[in-house]
Amino acid sequence: MSCTECGFLNCYRRDKRFPDFCPGEAVPDGALAEALRQCCDDGPDSRAAGAAAEVEGRFYSKLTRVEETVEFARRLGAKKIGIATCVGLIEETRIFSRILKSNGFEHHAVLCKIGSIDKTEAGISDELKIQPGCFEAMCNPILQARMLNEWGADLNVVIGLCVGHDALFSKHSSALVTTMVVKDRVLAHNPAAALYTAGSYYKKIMTPREGM
Repeated sequence: MSCTECGFLNCYRRDKRFPDFCPGEAVPDGALAEALRQCCDDGPDSRAAGAAAEVEGRFYSKLTRVEETVEFARRLGAKKIGIATCVGLIEETRIFSRILKSNGFEHHAVLCKIGSIDKTEAGISDELKIQPGCFEAMCNPILQARMLNEWGADLNVVIGLCVGHDALFSKHSSALVTTMVVKDRVLAHNPAAALYTAGSYYKKIMTPREGM
């Protein structure tokens, strides 16, 4: 059993009780102490945790995600902001770049299609292209990360990378990664809407997909 089965959520306010299966209560004291140490020493994890907590505490429900990202970067002491963007959200990325510039940050965006290699060259069958039979560049999140690593990004921001590509980018990024926009073409980049309507308008999401 995991946290989804918990009806108390006592770990947040400690005003109820922990269920017998609570995974947090089963964490060894040594592991808990090590995690706490990483959040409290003077290392990069501690600085990121402190910056995130300050943004949450000062601006909760007051600022947009875009504004919170700027505030987080400022408190992190970041100067150079890398942007890993989807080609389909390049206009949104241009706007965000102007916002970064107006707030005194250097910025550098790398498009998902960098290198412009046809998907078939990477072993992806032509039938899996969005438009089979024509040149269609593969997404290259590893190269995106490498380019931003070489540029020396202090913080990287993901704007609309595909599911899986975002995971690869985060894996290969040397800098801390935060996500601004999560791609969801069907729901105007608001994937939580599928969760909110899973019991009503979007019930089909509860049915396993077959034959795909």
